[in-house]
Amino acid sequence: LAYYASYGLPVMVTRGANTYGPYQHPEKFIPLSVTNLLEGRPIPVYGDGRQERDWLHVRDHCRAIALVLAHGEPGQVYNVGAGNHRPNLEVARAIVRLLELPEELIQHVTDRPGHDRRYAVDASKIEALGWTPEIPFETGLAETVRWYETHRDWWMPLKSGQFADYYRRNYGSRAVLSGGAET
Repeated sequence: LAYYASYGLPVMVTRGANTYGPYQHPEKFIPLSVTNLLEGRPIPVYGDGRQERDWLHVRDHCRAIALVLAHGEPGQVYNVGAGNHRPNLEVARAIVRLLELPEELIQHVTDRPGHDRRYAVDASKIEALGWTPEIPFETGLAETVRWYETHRDWWMPLKSGQFADYYRRNYGSRAVLSGGAET
């Protein structure tokens, strides 16, 4: 926006909620959960799992960006949110159900310091341009789970090497028992 204010460069900014869908790196919550389960590993859920996120399907997000490019006003910021506010634990349970696996594969891990309880954006400005999300969360989540099931050749290399080291550093020492005692 500084270049807009200083030089008149027609800049517009979009800020999305928690985007999910095919091709998302497996370090993010939904693909991490799906790929871990497909590998026979548990899903790490921070703390009590009640951290709430607004889940936005990637195709809806792309449509919003295209709309801003075509009809947005230079110098403006457009927040893109789908209104799909769900706690992480609820999302983890939905993924487990879609894969027909036991909920015992959900493992609570020690929460991060300062972890936000809720991510939400005011999407009224993009809605005023005529944008609304089209993909219901349940539909998008099922599609995403199926995509990761059928594209192991895409994500498996991403979970080896440096990512495996990252995973061990970030989750290995955070494991907690269901009663809350650290392991």
